[in-house]
Formats: sequence, structure tokens, C-alpha cells
Amino acid sequence: MKIKSLSYKALGALLALPLIPTLAYAFQMEIATKNNYEGLTPQAHWNEMWSEVMWDITIIGAIYFAIALFFLFRYRRTEHNQVGKSPKLSAQAIIGWVVLPCMLFLGDDLFLFVKAFDLHNQMREVPAHAQTIKVTASMWNWNYDYGNGVDTDNELRVPVGKPVVFRMTSDDVIHSHYLNGYHVTEDVMPGRVTWEWIMPVKVGESVITCREYCGANHSRMYGKLIVMKQANYDAWMVSALADAKAESGHRIASTTVGKAIKNIAASKINKGQEG
Repeated sequence: MKIKSLSYKALGALLALPLIPTLAYAFQMEIATKNNYEGLTPQAHWNEMWSEVMWDITIIGAIYFAIALFFLFRYRRTEHNQVGKSPKLSAQAIIGWVVLPCMLFLGDDLFLFVKAFDLHNQMREVPAHAQTIKVTASMWNWNYDYGNGVDTDNELRVPVGKPVVFRMTSDDVIHSHYLNGYHVTEDVMPGRVTWEWIMPVKVGESVITCREYCGANHSRMYGKLIVMKQANYDAWMVSALADAKAESGHRIASTTVGKAIKNIAASKINKGQEG
């Protein structure tokens, strides 16, 4: 009994080994950077992985379908009261029919697991030269802060050909920042900073949505990702900076005028009380 118990514990420990690196990433608070970026984008890697999974399940499904058809016609009943009989197998044959298919499927699953884990690592290792954009989620809005005084709501603009990392937090409940054109999503939580990154490789527009139910208007929490040529992006940034400075000056002027009006009003009240 002790040997059997130890065997179960050893098997459980082996099965838990692949979870250790995943848990390490789950509790990782700082962004892991990668200096030598080989150029394979996460979305291209995701497409490659998806293609292999589709081929895998298609081939396996076709093989099972062919075997099922063979058994259906080869061992069909030929008489009304005919009863089938199972063949007698030796112990070696029984073990072989159990172990060999299991090993084949396990080898296939391990191959896909390694490919998926490699994709996971790539999505969690950000190129060291990536542009950083702060994302703040709230019901039901995405705010993008470029770190230079420019921020936008529900519209994200980035230059083509340069990696971008998003450092994200929430003002209220849990959201999930999903870039459907790049196959990346990450939960956005209050009191914690999470991140995801993309490599824009094509000029154009795609949709940003929330993939975590966050209230009555969850379905309306979407935005737009606009990938621009570098020259167009630079021109837009210059214009956005000018607008941000003008808005900031207007706020300062409004605040100053407001304070002056309050001071005048307070002065008149004091004089009236004195009189």
C-alpha cells in the first residue's frame, strides 16, 4: 500500500511540473524584457499555433472517422438474431492496445503543449525598446496615456513596425483588454498593474473590446486601434501635443478666473458684513 501511495504522489508531482513556470508568470509583477527580439510577432506565432492545432484535430478526426466507417461495415450484423463476440486477447495485446495509443496521443499533446508554452513565454517577454502606453479601464471606457501629456479615450494610435507594451490598471471592476487583430488579451484589475504587448506590422484599423463582463454596458466598451505610418504618427502626435497644451492652458486660465471671482465675491461679502 505504501508503494502504491508513493507511486500516486510521484505521478501527481510529475503532472504538476508543467504548471510551475505558468504559476511563476502568473505572480510576476514586473515586465520581463527581451533584448534580442528575433522578429516573430506574437500574432504570427499565434496563427502558426492555431494552424497546427487545426491540422492536428483534423487529421485525428479523419483517422477516427475512417476507422469508425471500417468497423461499421466490416462488423455489421448479417442476420436478424446475430450476436457479436469479442476476440480473446492476450495480456500483451491488451497492454499494447492501451499503452501504444496513449503514448501516441501523449506525444502529440506534449508537442502542442511545448508550442503553446513557447507562445506564452513570447507574449510575456517584451522587447526592451518597446513604446510604453498606460491603459486605464473604467465603466465603460478605455483611456490611453502616452506619457507626454497626450491621452485619448477609446482610440489608440501606434506607429507601424515598432513594439508597444500596455501597462494596464482599472479604476473600478475587472475588465479585459482584447486586441482582436493581434490575438492578445489580458485582465485589467483595480489595484494591480498588468501588461500585454503587440508588434504592429500592417497599417490599418482593428477593434479593441472588453472580454470580461463588467456591467450593464459591457457590450459597448470598445475602441479602435489605428496603426499608422511613422510620419503620419509623428504628425498626429505633434497635433495632439498642441491640443493637450492648449487644453491645459485653458484649464489653468479657467481655474485662475474662478479663484479671482470667488475672491471678489468673498471680499464683497466681507465689506457688506463690516458695513
